[in-house]
Amino acid sequence: MSSTKYLVGALLAAAVIIPAGSASAEAKHRKAQQSEDVIYLSKINREVPEKFKRHVVTLRTSERPGTVIVDTNNKFLYYVLDGSSAIRYGIGVGREGFGWSGVVKVARKAEWPDWVPPKEMIAREAKKGHYLPARMDGGKDNPLGARALYLFGKKGDSGYRIHGTNQPWSIGLNLSSGCIRMMNEDVTDLYKRVPVGSKVIVIGPGNRQGNVVLEDRGTDILKTLFTALGG
Repeated sequence: MSSTKYLVGALLAAAVIIPAGSASAEAKHRKAQQSEDVIYLSKINREVPEKFKRHVVTLRTSERPGTVIVDTNNKFLYYVLDGSSAIRYGIGVGREGFGWSGVVKVARKAEWPDWVPPKEMIAREAKKGHYLPARMDGGKDNPLGARALYLFGKKGDSGYRIHGTNQPWSIGLNLSSGCIRMMNEDVTDLYKRVPVGSKVIVIGPGNRQGNVVLEDRGTDILKTLFTALGG
């Protein structure tokens, strides 16, 4: 099977669920679904809302500096700078990220990582006529994007990843596949800040993350300019 067929399948696997209210994007999504040209789906003209772009925010939390907090409900990821501020990034949450919560750690990191789709995903997409590769080399067309952080729990590999995306328009939305995705420039920034061994708290259904103090009080404009953007 050709690499083009594989790429088409990968794009279909990353189809986006457009929330109600996004009329123009929703119309384009319907058109894409009705078309055999699935490459069109990767070119939805959706500007990422300002709130999902990188900002330093005033944050009340009891977590230590360097902790990563993922709020899957509101589509934000926080990197804690201190007890009163954090860098906030927008994220997209996929099927593999739905219903998940807990406390894990970054066990390893990779630049331009290879993609090995879960067997369940391969089988699920094959039933729809979308054929995914057993493995795809890292690169600009790879669904994992520029960087990946692999999350492990007490029992080993959780199967969850924080990774980049070649579809930046999908940030802030629910997706049909994937874990926690970020814009490539944002995941690259996070990658530089987060060492292996860092604590990651994922807030989502089930409350398995325990009691987490997280109160986002909005953008700190000066810190955004000098910290988030300046590196």
